[in-house]
Amino acid sequence: MKYIFFTALFVSFQLSYGQSSNDIYAIVNAVSSERIEADVTKLANFGTRHTLSDTLSSTRGIGAARRWIKGEFENISAACNNCLNVFYHQELVKKGDNQRIVKDVMVVNVVAIQKGTKYPNRYVIMSGDIDSRVSDPTNYTSDSPGANDNASGMAGTIEAARVLSKYSFENSIIYVGLSGEEQGLYGGKFLAAYAKEKGWDIIGVLNNDMIGNITGVDGVTSNRDFRIFSEPVPPTETEKQRNARRFYGGEVDGISRQLARYVHKNTKTFMPEMNPMLIYRLDRFGRGGHHRPFNDQGFPGIRIMEAHENYTQQHQDIRVEDGIAYGDVLEHVNFEFAKKLTAVNAINLASLAWAPPAPAEVQIGGIVAPSAILKWSKSEGAAGYKIYWRDTTSPTWDHSRMVGNVNEFTLEGIVIDNYFFGVAAVSAEGFESPVVFPNGIFRN
Repeated sequence: MKYIFFTALFVSFQLSYGQSSNDIYAIVNAVSSERIEADVTKLANFGTRHTLSDTLSSTRGIGAARRWIKGEFENISAACNNCLNVFYHQELVKKGDNQRIVKDVMVVNVVAIQKGTKYPNRYVIMSGDIDSRVSDPTNYTSDSPGANDNASGMAGTIEAARVLSKYSFENSIIYVGLSGEEQGLYGGKFLAAYAKEKGWDIIGVLNNDMIGNITGVDGVTSNRDFRIFSEPVPPTETEKQRNARRFYGGEVDGISRQLARYVHKNTKTFMPEMNPMLIYRLDRFGRGGHHRPFNDQGFPGIRIMEAHENYTQQHQDIRVEDGIAYGDVLEHVNFEFAKKLTAVNAINLASLAWAPPAPAEVQIGGIVAPSAILKWSKSEGAAGYKIYWRDTTSPTWDHSRMVGNVNEFTLEGIVIDNYFFGVAAVSAEGFESPVVFPNGIFRN
């Protein structure tokens, strides 16, 4: 069935979208590099935040750091009429669980939930890591300020909470400091399992791990480039889904990849000075981050981080060797860049939290036909829908069409064999859900 796109509806969407754009730009402008610098400095000055470090001192160790983080979230909540539910989430890890756990330790996450007004059980999550380490991952006493890895990501998460707590959202937002990353991604693993147990509907996880360095070990300096890592398809997919890809495509169209494309598109729209780089890989080569445990549970999750790493400033004993200063210290953090990547997170958290749920079912037809046909299940709160398509070799959704508040549309003259397709739900204010790749086929 073919539908006509009414001009009046288009104008309505455009006017609403313009008003929404002002909110997004206001969020970008509200992020403060001075506050991020103060927070990174505070975290670095705890001396070490190693997962197994001191928990009793008020000035040193991971215990002092997580109490300060919790206090910051509580201060933010007090300023927004208690809009955040702040709590510790913790689990015990026994000595010998892996080679980096040399004594029993309580892994403690700091969680702050800003509940949605309409969909309180739908969550978009921004995370940073609390912990740090030096060269030896079992050394929990030496100084490891972890200024960039990962006080920068933790400070960005706190700052996003400050900015976004001034707004109300239909979906819930979680700001979380995760622990135990350097010892084996424990904090993320525990929280992801908790989310699964509680039946959380997770829209996406934005894991921030190192967002403050602009000069790489290769000598390249850029305060605009950043990477978005995403896995191609969920590890939880079924054998039936794997087999279907041979005939229908979708090798690079899983839920985490769609989240990565969403962040890429939103950044190019509202922060065009930035250069988001889509990296088609779960994480850096052979390495890991705290989005992975969420992926393991079948949730969409990506890693946002600097493009130009300097390995002399990561996981290093503080020293000077052969004229090279090693160590993750404050002077290597570019706070203006951390501000930009915090803003990238904030605008995407807001856009996702203001968007309606994505269509649960998207079917595609048009086999041996001159036009592609898409059908989808309607989403509560959606005022309309947008069809996206792209060349099969393109990393981004390059073509789109708003089709109004319908659940079927024919793209005349667009041959199904030559493109990939998807559908997003759109609110009356113009906020879009992530694109949903077809998860069903029908014969026309």
